[in-house]
Amino acid sequence: MTYCVGIKLNQGLVLLSDTRTNAGVDNISKVKKLFTWQVPGERIISMMTAGNLAITQAVISEINERIEAPNPNEPTIFSAPTMFEVAQVVGDTMRKIQNRYGPGLAARNVDSGATILVAGQRVGGAPRLFLVYAAGNFIEATEDSPFFQLGEHKYGKPILDRVINVDTDIQDGVICALLSMDSTIRSNLTVGMPLDLAVIRTDSLEFEQIRRIEADDPKFFEFSNAWSNALREAFSEMRMMDV
Repeated sequence: MTYCVGIKLNQGLVLLSDTRTNAGVDNISKVKKLFTWQVPGERIISMMTAGNLAITQAVISEINERIEAPNPNEPTIFSAPTMFEVAQVVGDTMRKIQNRYGPGLAARNVDSGATILVAGQRVGGAPRLFLVYAAGNFIEATEDSPFFQLGEHKYGKPILDRVINVDTDIQDGVICALLSMDSTIRSNLTVGMPLDLAVIRTDSLEFEQIRRIEADDPKFFEFSNAWSNALREAFSEMRMMDV
């Protein structure tokens, strides 16, 4: 399984994914799920993937091959004039890969389901965040729904619902994403370290942060413990209330 969260704020975009994948209790490994592209001063794009690993890897490979050997009859994520059309390129690629492999997987009772979060900004446009489904269709994050989750979303959703709105400070968005991930890791063994984080500030057209957080990262360990202690203190205060 996996867990990815993408947040769209007025100040920018926050993207966080785990790296755990499993094909059974005895076949657990690490796989990168956050991918980045950049044309300096022109556009910046990031994607996170979840679902059937063969499908999502094929989609990302196809996207990269189109960039390396462009066909004038097929747009790429570098030639698409808007982020909406970037999402269309990803959706069309998803559909192509699903049509190629989906029937064969279904015949073997293997789920080909996959989803991709597409985030970024093109010069002259606003930061945008899309959720692309297995059929190639997609939806966009809005002021009322400024975040998307992939995979094991239920454990990390409460903190997002309570804290995140489009006016949230971008650093608070990073903290909230990390708390959401920490809650998920503690409650579900199919989600795990290391983590990949990307932060894009509005109109910068560059990554303010792009880093991997390893399992032995002392700052994340301290961060996780501080959140646990804060929850225990909050619970103690709630015990004093008359309910």
